[in-house]
Amino acid sequence: MAPKPPPLLAAKFPHRLHSLRTFINVRVKWVPDPFLDDAVSKEKNLKQILSFKNQLVHSPSKSLPLSSLSLLKPHLDLPTTTALKFFQKYPSFFTLFQPCPSLPLHVKLTPQALTLHKEESAIHGLPAQRDDAVRRLAKLLMLTNAGKLPFYVINRFKFDLGLPYNYETSLLADYPEYFQVCEVKDSVANKEVLALELVSWRKELAVSEMERRSCGGDLLNLKKGMCLRFSMNFPRGFDLEKRVMNWVEQWQDLPYISPYEDAFHFAPSGDLAEKWAVAVLHELLWLLVSKKTERDNLFCLGDYLGFGDRFKRALRRHPGIFYVSNKIRTQTVVLRETYRKDFLVERHPLMGMRHRYIHLMNKSNDRRKPVGVVAFGSQRKTKVNLCIDNDK
Repeated sequence: MAPKPPPLLAAKFPHRLHSLRTFINVRVKWVPDPFLDDAVSKEKNLKQILSFKNQLVHSPSKSLPLSSLSLLKPHLDLPTTTALKFFQKYPSFFTLFQPCPSLPLHVKLTPQALTLHKEESAIHGLPAQRDDAVRRLAKLLMLTNAGKLPFYVINRFKFDLGLPYNYETSLLADYPEYFQVCEVKDSVANKEVLALELVSWRKELAVSEMERRSCGGDLLNLKKGMCLRFSMNFPRGFDLEKRVMNWVEQWQDLPYISPYEDAFHFAPSGDLAEKWAVAVLHELLWLLVSKKTERDNLFCLGDYLGFGDRFKRALRRHPGIFYVSNKIRTQTVVLRETYRKDFLVERHPLMGMRHRYIHLMNKSNDRRKPVGVVAFGSQRKTKVNLCIDNDK
């Protein structure tokens, strides 16, 4: 694929702007935002539960032994508890059963969870949704210099991008005009790894959300190099020092560099380079259906793209644009402007499905009567609550 186009600013603005650095080096205080923390906390264990759900529905019998699912626990960032306790915590989502006395405990989805899965699959199968997922994935690749990313990097964003569970086979193969699989040298692992590459640069997609809004959706009126300002808002109790606020105002008035342009020739410590890094983060978060992702995902992508610690600086210095939540055993970066209190302003259809999953997770199911059975382990007997399975 052809490389990303260079920014028009190189010819339009004097060289002194390329390295100008005026940031006041002070510590910007982190202030918790209870509404955005709630938005993050609502999804506690959701990603892990949906990962288990996908394993179950793609097995031939729609069920799996508890022992085999336990092996996935280290890869799903689950809390330090047994897999058995985890599944027992969500009786409206999972059913524990024993096919026969000689077989170990198995897990399957409840009818309610299976119904939601079928509705989610129907959404993924809609032509409009498939095209939307392809555009999001293509734009992610276009944020890179070479138009390609290793699958291990893409898979960090798979859930947040709203890609199907098996997107490699169910989606990519139907869009050969967009994607092709290749190999790239991974500097971290020092070996060749599989990657996804954009077949050709797509000019119609190389428009950021900031640019689209600036021209009212009419791309014929789009002008590069305009001084676009990022939306900023702060939680109650947050107060920037006057000199820092003055710098932010001056920084906001700098020309906006599209994240789909290559601006690595700017001095890394310059204000323009920082505004470009913020533009890349802003566009990336906007591509995600939830407008948020784990901070480590951003750092992984930033390291691969060569941003170094610029993503870290951008998150630290611009708390009015990005919020970093410390909830649910990780740090999650949220694009502030996309939320009103703890609700998404524009809800993607998949986010509507996820809210229904969350409702089912939190729903108590009094109709199910647990029965005590004895499961024999290698060292001791453990009494567990096992639900009667009338289908067996």
